[in-house]
Amino acid sequence: MNIWNGIDSYPEGGPPAVATIGNYDGLHLGHQAIVRSVVKSAKRQGHASVLITFEPHPLSVVAPERRPRQIQTRRQKLESLESTELDAVLILPFDSELASLSGEEFFSRILCGRLRFSAIHVGSSFRFGQHRSGDVDLLRLIGKDRDFEVVGVAPVTVGDRVVSSSSIRKLVEDGEVAAAGEMLGRPFGVVGEVVEGDGRGRTIRFPTANLDAENDLLPRRGVYVTETVALATRHASVSNVGIRPTFNGGGVVVETHLLGFEGDLYGQRIEVRFLERLRDERRFSGPEELADQIARDRAAAEAYFQNLPLAAS
Repeated sequence: MNIWNGIDSYPEGGPPAVATIGNYDGLHLGHQAIVRSVVKSAKRQGHASVLITFEPHPLSVVAPERRPRQIQTRRQKLESLESTELDAVLILPFDSELASLSGEEFFSRILCGRLRFSAIHVGSSFRFGQHRSGDVDLLRLIGKDRDFEVVGVAPVTVGDRVVSSSSIRKLVEDGEVAAAGEMLGRPFGVVGEVVEGDGRGRTIRFPTANLDAENDLLPRRGVYVTETVALATRHASVSNVGIRPTFNGGGVVVETHLLGFEGDLYGQRIEVRFLERLRDERRFSGPEELADQIARDRAAAEAYFQNLPLAAS
């Protein structure tokens, strides 16, 4: 998969493109349905399959106070897209100039000077152009004028809920990580480097890897059954997201205890995947009471993995 940063980097004279356009934060089941539609159509026609997205999120420019916390880091997003069989991802820098363009101007001045579209596939809620005034109907008019097809892809539901990035953010913020994982089609994951902590976990027999999280979005404070990907291996784990109130901790941190693991992870980049919420974070009377509770949390995590295999990579 080629990654092109900016429209000027996209090669001229390439094959016609079957494309999709959007933020694609999380690459959830709804996004995956659109991408599959793009890839299938492109392969059938012998054209290039291209996903066009933006950095930063448009609300960071037009309404910073409403900017959502992103489900994935840039690296996570690109790694997820790598597995989709897309030929290319075009990342457009989103700035005030781009925000000022109407839908028609966005195509005429930015996209159609470099890309030749044979089709664009989008979801029913697709919006584009200044103030998000353009919709699928406008896109069809532009497609008719510029001779490309517009394909609408139906939304995906889980149970009775439409899958969306905003719904997933809310579930993660509420600690409902299992439900978020169902909409994502994989566990919600937090990535970062393992940094040195205060060492208290080791003193109470439960050493933890302290994560310098790169993600904007973290689950609600509490304790979770997780799996941790470290040193190219998946490990059953139990993780805490919180401020460590028993020890008068400061800001929110992510700590993970890998079941049955002995080793040094300092400086390693790991991913903690959240599978199930166990309990809220709370203050204990001291290290001994905390150690007893962690032992119960570990036992709950072990029971979880005895009944359910590790989530797929």
